[in-house]
Order: sequence, then C-alpha cells, then structure tokens
Amino acid sequence: MQEQSSRYTKWVACWGNATSITDRRECVFAKDITLRYPIKVVFAGSKLRFRFSNLTGTENVTMTKAFVARHDGEYSPVPITFGGSERAVIEPGKEVESDEVALLVDAGEMVDVSMYFADCTQMNAGTLITGPLSKGKYSYGDYASERDLPLDLTRNTNWFYFLNTIDVLTEEDNHALVCFGDSITAQSWPDYLSMRAWEEGYRDVSVIRRAVSGTRILRQYDCITYQAYGLKGAVRFPIEMNVAGAEDVIIQHGINDIIHPVGVEVNPFRPWSDMPTCQEMQKGVEEIYVRHARKLGLRVWSGTLLPIFGWRTYSEERDALRQEFNRWLRESALFDGCVDFDVAVRDAGNIVSFAPGYDSGDHLHPSESAYKAMADCVPLERFSHCRRQ
Repeated sequence: MQEQSSRYTKWVACWGNATSITDRRECVFAKDITLRYPIKVVFAGSKLRFRFSNLTGTENVTMTKAFVARHDGEYSPVPITFGGSERAVIEPGKEVESDEVALLVDAGEMVDVSMYFADCTQMNAGTLITGPLSKGKYSYGDYASERDLPLDLTRNTNWFYFLNTIDVLTEEDNHALVCFGDSITAQSWPDYLSMRAWEEGYRDVSVIRRAVSGTRILRQYDCITYQAYGLKGAVRFPIEMNVAGAEDVIIQHGINDIIHPVGVEVNPFRPWSDMPTCQEMQKGVEEIYVRHARKLGLRVWSGTLLPIFGWRTYSEERDALRQEFNRWLRESALFDGCVDFDVAVRDAGNIVSFAPGYDSGDHLHPSESAYKAMADCVPLERFSHCRRQ
C-alpha cells in the first residue's frame, strides 16, 4: 500500500459547491437528521480532506459526526474528524477543514459523505444544485454510518448543506477547473462537462462548481424574499476561489444584473437604479474576478450569456445590453479565451432565442439537451495540462 500511495503528493479539489443562504421558508431548523451526498471521486488518491461551511449561518452549527464510505462490498464508513474529534462546531460565517482521512480511492469511484446533526441545527448554509451527478438524501434519525437509509424516513434533496469541498491527495499532474456562475451553472452543465471529460479520456481534470442561483456581479439582496439569491461577486469570488489545485476558471455570470431590475412600483426590492451599464459590468468582471484570479495564478475564461427572449422581463434594451456584454466577453484581451455558450444554444436563424429544443420553457434556463451542448462547447483540449489518457 505504501508503494502504491507514494506517488500521491498533491492536494487537488475533486468536488465542490458554493455555500449560500438557503431559501427562507417557515422552517429553517432541523434536529436529529442525517444528510448523505454520493460523490464521484475523479482522481485516484491516498487521502481525503473535507471542508464544511457555515458561511451564511447566523449561529453555531454542531455536526455530531460525519463519515466517508466507499461504494464497495464491505461498505466500511471511515470517521471524518476535526483535531481528532468526531464532533465539529462551525461558527457563523466560518468554514472548517477536517483532518486528513487515510483512504485509498480509485479514479471514478463513488463515495458517500454522510453527516449527522443531533441537536437543533440552523439549516441556513447550503446551495440548490441539480444535475446527473448532484443528488442527495436526508433521513430523520442517526443513520450516518449505515449502508442503507430507511425508506420510510428518507427523502431526496438537491440542497447541499454545509459540505463545501472535497480534496484528494493525488498525482502531481492532476488539476481542477472551476465553473463560477449563477443558476445556469448551478444546474446541469458542469455535471455534463465532468462526465464528458471522463468519457473522452481527460482524466487529469476535476470540475468544481461554484454557483448560486440568482446572484449578480454588482448587487445583492438583504431581504428574506431574495436572500437565497446569495452574495454579490465581490463577496463570493475570493471565498469560492479557495480551490486546491485549480488552474482555470470559467466565469459565466451577469444575466441577473440585466434581468432583475423592474422598478420599485413593481417590486420594492428591485429598483431601476440596480440596472448596470455594460461598462459597469465590464469593470466589475475585471476588478472583482480577473484581478483576483490572476493573483491566484489562474487562467481565466469568459462565458457568454444565454438568450433571454420570452423571459418575463425581456426587452430589446435588456437584450442589447446582453449582446454588448457578450461582444466584450468574446473580444477582450483580459481573458485567456472565451467559452461561447450563447452560440452553442441560440437559434442560428433568430439569435435572440434559444434553438428549438434548447429552452427549458421559462426562456431563461436551458433544457437538459442544451446543458449538454454547453458542456460540449468547452474546449477541454485548450485548458491547462488537460490530456487524454
């Protein structure tokens, strides 16, 4: 085992989400609950470590215990510890990192990460994520170390609470690609990109999603109606770029800056003063995203904004702003390249609209086939060190 694991010398994130404010419903606390998230580990490695976040919480979260378990015949859960203790207290606004967990994992295998919360727990730090690789479950009771969750006490969930990042101690050539954005990125295309990379033999890259529905580059909401739309770019980006082994970031962000403002006479939380100019959006991307990414040594890829024709706040003026911003994203020398998502999903004969079959029905979010098209247009062969095996 020592001979096998001696080649593993570099920590690289193999899975990750953003952490934001959960949707403000009547019930925001849970007690005696198990959370379980199946995770695909794309790299072989000898150790794992886990980051848990209470970034948007307002009180301590006490995680009674947590386990990681391989999907093998024995299903032997391994405790995740913190300074030697199974119990972790995550203070509001803080994140905690686990001890290193010695566990040999194979590239492409699935592991379960399970957490149990015995006490009354504020469920305020989490993110809604969808996609074929993004599934979770919760159970009433303590089942964190069990292979099977009780059917009658268990439901599926796409809310990912507290679990923020998983790193693996792996080979030196492996690296992470970060996908940063809003609801478009919180949905399926990063999962399809990860699946495509694996299927096409790009086995040295993980896809790390940092996305929160409703977020904007320049503004954020402080009311409970829209708190789940999360933090603005200047707050999010420095936190979310804490990604071990990252070498590239794709930024697909800004459509909510354009479509949200409607005037206080329509919605008191969405004044017209929130409507940016293209120059303000460009400045935000440069000063908030690109400069920080360069300090981290990352290559930066722009991602164009998708069609919005038919969306409930659509107007020709808004779409003109989107297209002006897209031209800048395509042409600016600030970036190492552009991932032209807009071209991948728009109707060639009517470029303000989605192509047939590519609209989810709300005229803002793509269909599943369109998310696959978005993943397919990412030029993996041009990314740092990506190579087929």
